[in-house]
Amino acid sequence: MTVTHSNRATRSYDEADLSSRDFWLSTAAEREKTFAVLRAERPVSWHRPVDDMLIEDPNDQGFWAVVRHADLIEVTKRPDDFLSGEGIVMESIPQVFLDALQGFIAMDPPRHTKIRRLLSSAFTPKQMALMKDQIQANAKRAVDDLTHTGEVDGEVDFVQECAALLPMYNICDMLGVPEELRRKVAYEAQFAGGFKDPELIGDQEPLSRLLEATTYLREVATDLVAQRRAHPGDDLITSLVQAEVDGESLSDDDIISFFGLLTVAGNDTTRQSTSHAMKALTEFPEQRAWLMEDFEGRIQGAVEEMVRWATPIMTFRRTAARDCELNGQQITQGDKVIMFYASANWDTDVFDQPERFDLSRSPNPHVSFGGGGIHHCLGNQLARQQLAALWRELLQRLPDIEVSGDTVYGYSSFFHTINHLPVRFTPES
Repeated sequence: MTVTHSNRATRSYDEADLSSRDFWLSTAAEREKTFAVLRAERPVSWHRPVDDMLIEDPNDQGFWAVVRHADLIEVTKRPDDFLSGEGIVMESIPQVFLDALQGFIAMDPPRHTKIRRLLSSAFTPKQMALMKDQIQANAKRAVDDLTHTGEVDGEVDFVQECAALLPMYNICDMLGVPEELRRKVAYEAQFAGGFKDPELIGDQEPLSRLLEATTYLREVATDLVAQRRAHPGDDLITSLVQAEVDGESLSDDDIISFFGLLTVAGNDTTRQSTSHAMKALTEFPEQRAWLMEDFEGRIQGAVEEMVRWATPIMTFRRTAARDCELNGQQITQGDKVIMFYASANWDTDVFDQPERFDLSRSPNPHVSFGGGGIHHCLGNQLARQQLAALWRELLQRLPDIEVSGDTVYGYSSFFHTINHLPVRFTPES
């Protein structure tokens, strides 16, 4: 959808900086100062195009920033006004990447409705029970690996040796990815959200490197789909191949696209939530103590606060389908509308003392899984189960684990990335 309207040219960009590289390289606490002003004074505001675009887009004239919890929820409940089919990130992305890495979340009804129904039908009780058993086993495996590394080195990078491994084990088990391909799949999946990160991208050209990663993930998925059509197994790919609703089924391209989405979002969101929770449990030791007083009775609510605190996905885009209004602002057809989850999850109209990591927070209507609507995260229960299983293993087996050095953050306007987080602990006897 390329629409040019003269009234965009007459708009003034807001004085708050949400577009620059410096803004997204600053800390969450520093960004929150800007969000707080916007929530109080200009909750829906117009901003210049974001820096560091993957591809320069001459039609990109800026975006609307939606920073209040209530307005963000309204956007999610108006899918006829605010579309996903143009992409979910702040910048313009070629269709090949939308299809390969964003999948059905970058679709609109009626196609989105059909694909989501078919995908949901694959998550059968049998499949969910199998996933639960895998998650518990993989949480133990991740902590086993962490303990072994800690015995050798004394200090361990929690991200690389634990937080990144658990979702890799789980997603690859679910999808039936062969063991020898798993680290490569997880590594390539990082480029979807990390193509701006200097540590990850190095001296490579971002567009060509993202295309390389996308091609690799598609090749792995294509092989798996062909294998499961010929030889069904117990994994999710088999369930997707066999899924049928009202005589309709998923095409190979539909399944391959979902594979890309799950390997990207499924890995990164759990990894970031786990890493930020580890840092918070070190900074708020009284919260760890409270949790351990009744772990099984409190962990479900604690997980909700972990994902609110982390807000692993900071922004999500919609595109205006037509001229419409949002909280007093006139939105023009074709305008980008960016929902700032990182701001909504700290909205003081909704959360008491949001700057406090409070595992007992209730209610906790965070928007980390999308804020409701037709695009609410299909994998939200999977993410919750992974976090609960991992913290059960970690805190019961390594009760004194804590951050022991500086946190190294990644550079992204999408994922709230921690690249490195040193921890120390007393190894198990």
